Amino acid sequence: MPPHVVAVSVSREKGVKKSPVPEIVLRKGWGVIADAHSGPGIRQVSLLAVESVKKVRDKGLEVGPGDFAENITTAGVNLSSLPVGTRLRLGKTILIQVTQIGKECHSPCHIYYSVGQCVMPREGIFAVVLRGGRLHPGDPIRALPPPTDVKPT
Repeated sequence: MPPHVVAVSVSREKGVKKSPVPEIVLRKGWGVIADAHSGPGIRQVSLLAVESVKKVRDKGLEVGPGDFAENITTAGVNLSSLPVGTRLRLGKTILIQVTQIGKECHSPCHIYYSVGQCVMPREGIFAVVLRGGRLHPGDPIRALPPPTDVKPT
């Protein structure tokens, strides 16, 4: 199967697992509507590959989409290998741009304590929304080269 969205998830508070939902709405310059992490900045949307989730599952932990607080769980894209500035087309209309690979965790959060480990610091990515729209599980993903005339924000 070509690269696609496995799940979309939201949470009402930060530092907790997100719950899969049938669809999310991404807004330009803001992120995922109705998610605790939405707002201006460089980490408007978080993505994690289902392949990363599977690595943790293979170690005997019961985890799934949203358990690492990612908004979008993907399949078929090596997210952590994408350079900052890469643009991703999600579904038919959404365009996001990678702004950060991984993140620094200053102290273990609720996710770490409930799951036992976290892959987001190494394998998750963050992006800004350049063009919004509705996103559903099963929607296609396509990586685009970064524009030559624009620097990532």
